[in-house]
Amino acid sequence: MCLVLGGKRIKSRLFVGTGKLPNYELIKDIIKEADIDVVTVAVRRVSKDSTRENILDYIPKDTIIMVNTSGARDHKEAIKIALIGRELTNSNWVKVEIEADTKYLLPDNEETIKACQVLVKEGFKVFPYISPDLIVSKKLEDIGVCAVMPLGAPIGTNKGLVAKELLKTIINEVKIPVIVDAGIGRPSHAAEAMELGAEACLINTAIATAKDPINMAKAFKMAIDAGRRAYEIGILKEKEYADASSPLTGFLRGV
Repeated sequence: MCLVLGGKRIKSRLFVGTGKLPNYELIKDIIKEADIDVVTVAVRRVSKDSTRENILDYIPKDTIIMVNTSGARDHKEAIKIALIGRELTNSNWVKVEIEADTKYLLPDNEETIKACQVLVKEGFKVFPYISPDLIVSKKLEDIGVCAVMPLGAPIGTNKGLVAKELLKTIINEVKIPVIVDAGIGRPSHAAEAMELGAEACLINTAIATAKDPINMAKAFKMAIDAGRRAYEIGILKEKEYADASSPLTGFLRGV
């Protein structure tokens, strides 16, 4: 089934970041080959100056652009970046990313809530990047964000779902979509997130820094599709003891 976000039907549950790519030329091929619907774009990479390369020139017109407020240190900076980003991209989708900490790049949940309160009222489709916290997620749900985007692990660490148990509580308790963002380094990590019940994953570093970003994006797409399909079918519960695959009765006599 398609995912509905911000009033749009989303076919691909793999969202892709455009930072760290060795060149913008790859963006168009990644979007095409991995069938991507949504990409995030940092405002500082968008230029209206004709003498500078503009990332928007490499993104197909039918692709949904999610403006990223990365670089913001508080809610005021995030709001300003979002407003500029909407003007530059003509997109009202915004990933609210606020990091006062520059070593671990952990989200400032309190400032994020403040920014989201304003941006929702300003008509944005808001997607807050947060440290996984159920209470914060519920507050954001009440504000009216489109989804919450808790991290699996700190940005760029490739550690996978370090926060797995916290992610599970959010997925189980909020009614809005949960998109796992940050720390996912392998397709298997993404599949695991989808098996938990996440609606989508946002991947940047693991694709952008791969030896072959295009094929890595395709690998993530397949893993996410597989994980989601398995979740919808129903993941079997773990058992304490062995359970034979073949029946232990009805053996052939005389053998």
